[in-house]
Amino acid sequence: MYKCCLFDLDGTLLNTVHALTKTMNLTLARFGLKPITEDDTKVFVGDGYKNFVSRAFRYRNAAEALLEKAYPVYVEFFRDNCLYQVDAYEGIREVLAELKARGVKLAVVSNKGQEQASENIEYVFGKDYFDLILGEREGIPRKPDPAGPLYAAKTLGVLPAECLYLGDTNTDMRTGAAAGMDTAGVTWGFRSREELEAFCPRYMIGKPLEILRIMGE
Repeated sequence: MYKCCLFDLDGTLLNTVHALTKTMNLTLARFGLKPITEDDTKVFVGDGYKNFVSRAFRYRNAAEALLEKAYPVYVEFFRDNCLYQVDAYEGIREVLAELKARGVKLAVVSNKGQEQASENIEYVFGKDYFDLILGEREGIPRKPDPAGPLYAAKTLGVLPAECLYLGDTNTDMRTGAAAGMDTAGVTWGFRSREELEAFCPRYMIGKPLEILRIMGE
């Protein structure tokens, strides 16, 4: 049985697509560019806000010179909009409560900035609900580098082999595998089942309640 579950945030624990899309469209509008859709957002996000900005701006054929100006604008708008219509996916609260009752350690490993990752999680689940919230921060490379989940495992006193890493993108599957952890691809998030299966996760999960079945094995 696994002693710890490490969760990606966007598209795994929380549906943040509305907040991300609103923030990006405010940023695009600042530079006179057309908005993107929520489906666009699901493809563009996953490995840090700068990549999200660059993909959206290039999609709108923006000049490369705008990117450095756009990054701080996005950060500014995101501070005010990072909680816009954010909520947990159906069934997540019940699963987390049961895992906590079983004594399983819970951690979040996200490429979202540390401040916003903590704000999102605490807004939905309350303060100190998770044993660790790890967002993008200095000294720990972004996913798919395995440094984040390995830091989380060490901090929580568990071995990588005792951790289940759950996420909704190829970035997550690569991250967990590189950290020596079993991975579970979740299909309720931002990316397709086909994308996840291409990276050979140990488990594919269609509903949050299936996590409890895995944890009972």
